[in-house]
Amino acid sequence: MKWNKTRLMVTGHRSCVFLPCVPLATTVLLLAASALAQTGSISHPPTDIVKRYVVLDQKGARLDAMSFETLAPYIDWRQEPAWGRVVVIQEATVPEDHRQWEIIDKLEVIIPVTYRVLGSVYLETAVFVPEEAVEEVRFRVKAVHGTWRIIEPVIPPHVGLKRMVNFVREAQRQETDQEKRSTLVALEASLRKAK
Repeated sequence: MKWNKTRLMVTGHRSCVFLPCVPLATTVLLLAASALAQTGSISHPPTDIVKRYVVLDQKGARLDAMSFETLAPYIDWRQEPAWGRVVVIQEATVPEDHRQWEIIDKLEVIIPVTYRVLGSVYLETAVFVPEEAVEEVRFRVKAVHGTWRIIEPVIPPHVGLKRMVNFVREAQRQETDQEKRSTLVALEASLRKAK
């Protein structure tokens, strides 16, 4: 099975109407989701969808319930589970070479993604536990209504170290309880040591 990366796709111009009652952020997210959903076409390799999902996850899109909609064009589930931990990663690798994939049929493949894991942040206690490892996650990608979608697995968020540090720093700024703020300061310090 091969996909021609040099093939050009021409899409028609789409006009949109700005509604003053719709917040700008919502409008931008809807336009971005619409544009990205077009790239999920089965005329593109399924790795495009996996890469976009992995990059958004790495940037922390799954840390906030409001940003879950940005992932909708890539996945086939409708709800994000409540996670007790966030996996902190250094990097993720999605193989381009189809010989590394498990091809079920022409409309379904399994693509192995390799994560370089630094450890996990446990949300209940706000503690980082270093657990350096290489983790392989096998994403099942299937054609659904003419576009590639990740069917499974639904894994805990895999967030980049820099983004996780920024997330914790922002939580510190918003925290009013001094004891909880101290816990977050300690969490940030332990994350910085993971570098």
